[in-house]
Amino acid sequence: MLLDTLNWRYATKKMDPAKAVSEDKVEKIVTAAQMAPTSSGLQPFEILVITNKDLRAKISAAAFGQTQIVDGSHLVVFAAWDNYTAARIDAVVDLHVAERGIPREMVQPYYDNLKAMYLARSEEVNAAHAAHQAYIAFGIALAQAAELEVDATPMEGFDPAAVDEILGLREKGLRAVTLMPLGYRAAEGDWLAGMKKVRKPLSELVTRID
Repeated sequence: MLLDTLNWRYATKKMDPAKAVSEDKVEKIVTAAQMAPTSSGLQPFEILVITNKDLRAKISAAAFGQTQIVDGSHLVVFAAWDNYTAARIDAVVDLHVAERGIPREMVQPYYDNLKAMYLARSEEVNAAHAAHQAYIAFGIALAQAAELEVDATPMEGFDPAAVDEILGLREKGLRAVTLMPLGYRAAEGDWLAGMKKVRKPLSELVTRID
């Protein structure tokens, strides 16, 4: 069950470079991210799956030398839209119409209202909102990796501007939000391996209101 796999996973600090995650499992992990819910179904992000060793070495340098990026077999980068635009929202409408076979007038008013709201906001507000949506997908991908017994390390510890430059993201209207190296934990060299998982007790974390 999911709780068992979440208890199994941890933020792996040392991955075994001799063990590669199969492409089949990587596909399942990114498909889980694809299936994640997002606000108004906009999916305002893109996912990059990187195996190129030179690129991963550059990104590792921009992530304070975290070795999981190069020792794992894949690096998954979640990059959010830098802003909402009429074209980006209209593309979502086009997809809904095409995939569901419904008349455009059924959904167009809703997304017109959305454009009126989003396009009036600042780029920074919209970029932050898009990043929040990317994190939903990121969390589901992390859980899927655990279900497949693939080690995945969530990373915010990197220079976003440097990663954007390495991957040419700004030219695509994207910003790097979070990194997720995929691999398998090393038998030795990981100080966190085998330690008890520590979380706040539910009594402190959850407030019930009847």
